[in-house]
Amino acid sequence: MNTATTLRIPTINPATGQPLATYPTQDRSELDAVIGASHAAQRSWGKLSVAERAATVQRIAQLLREDVEEHAQLITDEMGKPLAEARAEVLKCATTVDFYAHHAEEFLASRSVATEAKSSVVAYEPLGLIFAIMPWNYPYWQVIRFAIPALIAGNGALLKHAANVTGCALALQRVFERAEVPQGLFGVLIPPNHSAVAEVIADSRVAAVTLTGSESAGKSVGEAAGRALKKCVLELGGSDPFVVLEDVPDLERIIPMALKARFGNTGQSCLCAKRFIVVEEHYDRFVELVTEAVNKLVLANPSEEGTDLGPLAKEQFVDELDGLVRESMALGAVLHTGGAPTQGPGFFYPPTVLSEVTPDMPVFRQETFGPVLPIIRARDEAHALELANDTVYGLGATVWSGDMNRGLEVGAQITSGTLFVNGVAASDPRLPFGGLKYSGYGRELSVEGLREFTNVRTIWATELPE
Repeated sequence: MNTATTLRIPTINPATGQPLATYPTQDRSELDAVIGASHAAQRSWGKLSVAERAATVQRIAQLLREDVEEHAQLITDEMGKPLAEARAEVLKCATTVDFYAHHAEEFLASRSVATEAKSSVVAYEPLGLIFAIMPWNYPYWQVIRFAIPALIAGNGALLKHAANVTGCALALQRVFERAEVPQGLFGVLIPPNHSAVAEVIADSRVAAVTLTGSESAGKSVGEAAGRALKKCVLELGGSDPFVVLEDVPDLERIIPMALKARFGNTGQSCLCAKRFIVVEEHYDRFVELVTEAVNKLVLANPSEEGTDLGPLAKEQFVDELDGLVRESMALGAVLHTGGAPTQGPGFFYPPTVLSEVTPDMPVFRQETFGPVLPIIRARDEAHALELANDTVYGLGATVWSGDMNRGLEVGAQITSGTLFVNGVAASDPRLPFGGLKYSGYGRELSVEGLREFTNVRTIWATELPE
């Protein structure tokens, strides 16, 4: 191959705007070789027992913990996550590996069903090669939560990561190799363009596809998977409501939760709360308390300990977010703090609070992927529910109430894949995760996520008739 003409992908430190590294893309023959190696490795891997596969995969947890600082710094350098959050991400990955390794035999055990046959069994068998298209915002976690259950189920894994975290993709591949996962089983694809992604989906060696990404990416991948008649799981965007009811007895107690829900990962998460719907009785005080708390947050270099928020992952995100804020203000939103890009190097946007937000404004209607906290006034509980459901998304929802049972009753009327009452929504390997409507379909994590990429096979047998 002529390396002089090979397209190279740069990675940029979003805290400084300076280049980190460049990586060569793979031409069609190189992509084919990666797919072929993973496909071949999966044939042998899928024949191993669940216990054997789990024992191999579990080594990944130890390796992640041993080098947690190195991995965390790479995450911070490539996408700007505050170092403490990056460290927590790596450790969460290790915990998830342990969880699946411990429960794999239970989750994948065949079950007998009483029928007229001598033996009727439901078995969970590998599908084959799973192609994952993963995002930049949790560059380790998103990969681990796909790859570990896929591999333990007996599948092979192909990863096409976001270009700006290519270093993270390759670092994870090295971890899998060090754990002695069979050579090639976990393959990293670095295609030169989007058309190559569609070609991979169509490849006959690929059995299924999973994507975490934007609504537009989900439509494109879902369409390609549909044309190829392949299983597809889509985890897309969200505009999660954070509903505060009038029976909350102590508003001050939930303010730290509001900040955690909105500003984790500098607001760059599909599961972040993005619409704060507060009933009339608490509205003005909530705005006051939130603004006061936001003004104490530290926006700084993400490599520095004590930083609460880092930069946005890409320069273009700053202009896009600022445009949503300015358009909403032109329509009547009231700015309390933030509201303009930070001057100087890096892709920083300050934590921003907007009140008097209404459904006609972009910060209500669109997914704000950054540190903007819009507050919406609700007349009463019924109005709060109407506002909460006024979205094309259906990923998560949180309800805050002095009465947990009432919170559950109200939350049951919100359309979402995840509901948290008096707690900040978060993914957990013990619980299934996913959405509906424009937030996608299918489930990750827990037993449901493990079985998404298995052939749920009915096996019926009896003796020959006399």
